[in-house]
Amino acid sequence: MKNLLIILLLVNLSIYAQQDAQYTNYMYNTININPAYAGSRGVTSIFGLYRTQWVGMDGAPVTSSASINSPIVNSNLGVGLSFVNDRIGASNETTISADVSYTIRTSFAYKLSFGVKGTANLLDVDYSKLNRYDVNDPKFQNSINSEFSPNIGAGTYFYSDKLYLGLSVPNFLQTDYYDDNDVATSLERMHVYLIGGYVFDLSPNIQFKPAFMCKTVVGSPLQVDLSANFLFSEKFVLGAAWRWDAAASFMAGFQVSQGLYIGYGYDLETTKLNNYNSGSHEVFLRFELFKKQERVASPRFF
Repeated sequence: MKNLLIILLLVNLSIYAQQDAQYTNYMYNTININPAYAGSRGVTSIFGLYRTQWVGMDGAPVTSSASINSPIVNSNLGVGLSFVNDRIGASNETTISADVSYTIRTSFAYKLSFGVKGTANLLDVDYSKLNRYDVNDPKFQNSINSEFSPNIGAGTYFYSDKLYLGLSVPNFLQTDYYDDNDVATSLERMHVYLIGGYVFDLSPNIQFKPAFMCKTVVGSPLQVDLSANFLFSEKFVLGAAWRWDAAASFMAGFQVSQGLYIGYGYDLETTKLNNYNSGSHEVFLRFELFKKQERVASPRFF
């Protein structure tokens, strides 16, 4: 039964409908889905994340992500560069993206950014790693080797020190990957993201931030993530999240220094997949470069 489930899972995720990587700590990893985020923190921000999903299942997703973004001094521009490697069963997908944003101040407290994203995507699919019931099926005859496809995306990001709202489409173009028999074996479809969050000061030492992310893609149900994080004494973060009809998550973080933050997330499946894995783990690190004269009165929550 387990092998059958794995095969069905891989066919769904890796062959027919290639999906964007999934993150528990999406509120800290905005640059991957919204180019308008580039430079919004006001300093050079370096981010790295590693996620292993559905631990215990053969061929389950493993995602590595790294990015850097920064404002350009004495301008309204921001720039970013990101790298994502997503491995799911027989597929190995690498994405490299460059982001440019332009920010305008709409009031004393609020800013609005517009961003564009350019992406280079490389896809490998090794069908020999699959348990094929029909070895003569044309979809499994020729593996995909470093198949290149470009893409473009755009987004908007409205924010202050307390609030953020973002709407983005990281990839406008749908890409069909074909084997040597001209059979479509993998599809990259357009994703639309809506994100938001707000920070409430509950006391001098406790801040509360609810946040959400909605993702929609043609051919898949709407995905809704709801989260609630608490920041204690500007150092410790504890929180929980709910991915609608999919998983419950627990999050923790620690502000090691002004420039260094580390975080962790754990997902527990709420579907029947829970019977076949021991959950998903995600760890990330954010390092920011401040000038000597710069001080942050309170660590940014997003």
